[in-house]
Amino acid sequence: MADGTRIYSERPKTSAAYATTRDRVETYFDSTATKTWERLTSDAPVSGIRATVRAGRDEMRALIVSSLPDDLRGARILDAGCGTGALAFELAARGAQVVGVDISPQLVEIARKRTPDAVARRVTFSDGDMLDPALGHFDHIVAMDSLIYYTADDIARILGGIAPRLSGKMIFTVAPRTPLLMAFWRLGKLAPRRDRSPVMIPHNPTAIAAKLPVGRLREIRRVKSGFYFSAALEFSA
Repeated sequence: MADGTRIYSERPKTSAAYATTRDRVETYFDSTATKTWERLTSDAPVSGIRATVRAGRDEMRALIVSSLPDDLRGARILDAGCGTGALAFELAARGAQVVGVDISPQLVEIARKRTPDAVARRVTFSDGDMLDPALGHFDHIVAMDSLIYYTADDIARILGGIAPRLSGKMIFTVAPRTPLLMAFWRLGKLAPRRDRSPVMIPHNPTAIAAKLPVGRLREIRRVKSGFYFSAALEFSA
């Protein structure tokens, strides 16, 4: 069991690009996409395209949960980029003490309102940077679709910096580097800056692994559902 009271003073080193992207993502989800995201992560009817994205996210969430031990009693888990809380609730239902953090205060507020009574004592939510060392030490970390906007260099720095606070493994997702996704990425960069949502960056997992200062990285599996295409990766120190 991890020591949840342990405090660290040094934040993992990232680039100026990391901070810029983080701020852009926060602004996007708090001012533009909150209602859309709230609906997408609910049971409300959505369009055909969004239905495939919802199905893909449901499959990915199940894959992440299945990649961790069945019995999580006594484990302390960080849900980095927790959004509206669905993954945190599933982990808490397996007995984990879950700390959910997201840079969007509005999404965190939705997560708090949706917290089932059955897991309320095992989940806490806060808005802020998932790299904040004051969050402490964790047995496992999950980050579903919360690192998809960052460069391989910053992802490697994040993993290396967080390794001393991780006892078990970190399961996170990236957009896999395929010809189709690369075409969408290039088209997104052509849009006027004021009209852009944060653009996910496709990655080759082996390229991220090559940049790691410590630890090991492996691909678990990819999930493809309509416009949702994501790869689950496992990092261990």
